[in-house]
Amino acid sequence: MEPCVTVGLDGSPESLAAARWAADEAERRKLTLRLLHAWPLLVPEPTRIPAEMDQNYWARRIVRNTRTELQAHHPGLPVVGSLVADDAEHALLRAASESEMIVLGSRGLTPVESYFLGDISMPVVAHAERPVVLVRAGTGEDGPRTTRTGTGGVVVALKLHGPCDDLLQFAFETAAARGVPLRVAHGRSLPVDAYVPWGVDHDVAEGIVQDANKLLSQALHPWRDRFPQVDVTDSTALVSPAKAVVRAAEGADLLVVGRRRHRRPLAPHLGPVAQAAVHHARCPVAVVPHD
Repeated sequence: MEPCVTVGLDGSPESLAAARWAADEAERRKLTLRLLHAWPLLVPEPTRIPAEMDQNYWARRIVRNTRTELQAHHPGLPVVGSLVADDAEHALLRAASESEMIVLGSRGLTPVESYFLGDISMPVVAHAERPVVLVRAGTGEDGPRTTRTGTGGVVVALKLHGPCDDLLQFAFETAAARGVPLRVAHGRSLPVDAYVPWGVDHDVAEGIVQDANKLLSQALHPWRDRFPQVDVTDSTALVSPAKAVVRAAEGADLLVVGRRRHRRPLAPHLGPVAQAAVHHARCPVAVVPHD
């Protein structure tokens, strides 16, 4: 299959918001957009039967209506519909292996403070071999809708231990495709010896920041060379990495976080930074698997 961006559709306003975001991104990257709807009860395409007797009617309608809306706003974008006779989790994971990225809608538990990752989203985020982007619909006068790209740029969370080439490649490519700045966020909790009776030892804190900034510079140097058109800034915050990333994502167009492909058997599939991002960041979140 040719390179594509796949979006999962279930007929909800959130999945429509995800489809709009995916169409924008596919157009930027000059890729085909694939609209995927999975339904285990899908039957072979019937012929010449009334709509009320067609078991596939609503499945086809979800894809058809979404395709019509997207092509009206993106007339030059190749869009293909895909109806799959499978449960959503299996279909999305298989589609993820065939796509440049997969895009899903997320439902907010509260207006702005959290994501709800249900039975479908969490396994896909945790096991997909390609980046998964979670898009939440905002609430306005005309109902849920997604926010179009603004001027907040792309934020990527960087840990500075272990390889992260896939993460940085996705972040730099996305910033370059959008023509926006890339902000690299890194957080470090202060060690016990940094605290003194009157507060924080300035010399210890300054040393930690200088050490982190040096490592950031080294990690980003080859990527700055590869993407000279991307305006890159980096910063170290002396707070927990999760808190630093959520703060940095305020006002961003997209937050990019990593997920280790290989974790200890009893360890959670998402680390604390990715967990904080998908639950608390207000912008779309891309979870990128990497070694």
